Amino acid sequence: MSGNKFKRVLLKLSGEALMGEDAYGINRATIIRMTEEIAEVAKLGIELSIVIGGGNIFRGVAPGAQGMDRATADYMGMMATVMNALALQDALKNHGVVARVQSALNIDQVVEPYIRPKALRYLEEKKVVIFAAGTGNPFFTTDTAAALRGAEMGVEIVMKATKVDGIYSADPNKDPTATKYSRISFDEVITRRLEVMDATAFALCRDQKLPIMVFSINKPGALKRAVCGEDEGTLVHV
Repeated sequence: MSGNKFKRVLLKLSGEALMGEDAYGINRATIIRMTEEIAEVAKLGIELSIVIGGGNIFRGVAPGAQGMDRATADYMGMMATVMNALALQDALKNHGVVARVQSALNIDQVVEPYIRPKALRYLEEKKVVIFAAGTGNPFFTTDTAAALRGAEMGVEIVMKATKVDGIYSADPNKDPTATKYSRISFDEVITRRLEVMDATAFALCRDQKLPIMVFSINKPGALKRAVCGEDEGTLVHV
């Protein structure tokens, strides 16, 4: 895929990516840097949608969630993603990018509900669409939401932003001899038990023949290089 600019992509951002060096919450300098890179990609004319997690906010109350009913805790996490989505929308606005937030949970006074035809129209109008509240169901992660929304939006690729610059044969932080893959098949990832996404999300992407690009969100310019089809990160393909 090198040298080919994708026309429609979905970016999966973890909530932790917004923390910077903070213990939890949103680091202002970090979100500004990220939105600068997202804005640069959006201004290329690429149709961009984003699924964002809520671990950075929910982490602040995580000790209090111990022993809590799993479904209740998951709904709290979904609401945390709505907070992150609104923060990201506001930051993008400051960079001249029009973004719309659609939530899988109905919070009409705050954000729009998720409506697929409307989301598709926003993408065609070159607006960034931020999908919040995961799938709207407990027991499913925002990784699964990214795979689901990516399939529904007909994206060409899911860009999974992480803290490392791709997929390695082992944890590079623990094993300095770990090998980085530039391309790897879904079957190889399964066989070698490499962690890319949770099992449900991974299976959905594989079944829909939806490739995944794993790259570092902390590496300057990596997002632009990845969406422009340059040699960046690791491509997981069928």
